[in-house]
Amino acid sequence: MPDPRSPKDTFITVYGRKPVQEALDDPDLRVDKVIVADGLRGEPVRTILDAARSRGVQVQRASAHRVKVLAGNGRHDQGVLADVVAPRMAPVGEFLDELGPDAPAAVLVLDRVTNPSNVGMILRSATAAGLDGVLLPRRGVPAIDPLVVKASAGVAFRAPVLRSGTVEEGCAALREAGFTLYGLDAGGSSLLDAALPERVVLVLGNETDGLSETVRPYLDGVLAIPMHGGVESLGVASAGAVASFELARRR
Repeated sequence: MPDPRSPKDTFITVYGRKPVQEALDDPDLRVDKVIVADGLRGEPVRTILDAARSRGVQVQRASAHRVKVLAGNGRHDQGVLADVVAPRMAPVGEFLDELGPDAPAAVLVLDRVTNPSNVGMILRSATAAGLDGVLLPRRGVPAIDPLVVKASAGVAFRAPVLRSGTVEEGCAALREAGFTLYGLDAGGSSLLDAALPERVVLVLGNETDGLSETVRPYLDGVLAIPMHGGVESLGVASAGAVASFELARRR
């Protein structure tokens, strides 16, 4: 059975006047609704309301506290947010049902990657490389917010994002569907020389601690990006880019 759909599996919520205005001004994005704090006035707000009205986007009013709760960021919401439809976002179970039992696929998994800029850059690289999915669990990884969107240069809205409650739940679902899971970690054999199966997952670990101990039992092996010149490792965003295009090269 696929995971039940929640709004977080369907929409990317952007907050702040400039990100909301940019979403409304982009004809390639479908904005589901705009929510504005009660009593919020001024020229920037009027411009947002006019843009929403011209596109036929519903506008709701809510208390300032409710807007902060929905935005998930009490300091930067500026009293306005928008829910933007992410057409390629799906629960991992739904993705697997649509993929079919024998189709080849390549997926990245983010295991407690905590920096929004890294998440955004990885989404950009994976989308550019044509990967089938990037698993972003709802817990343990930053929400796709304006910081992630900015780091992805807007690609996050159309990235193939897969959702699960936790990274462990996502890894279990992928493994049950016949994927072979490898962690990217120093000390593994070379990713560039490894024989990879048609259904493959590469797991990227936390910026400081690497792969988490609770994810390692789901792995079939550990691979590494070979390093030269005395360089010990790449940052996770750079490693994600290398991994994405290596998987693309194997197609």
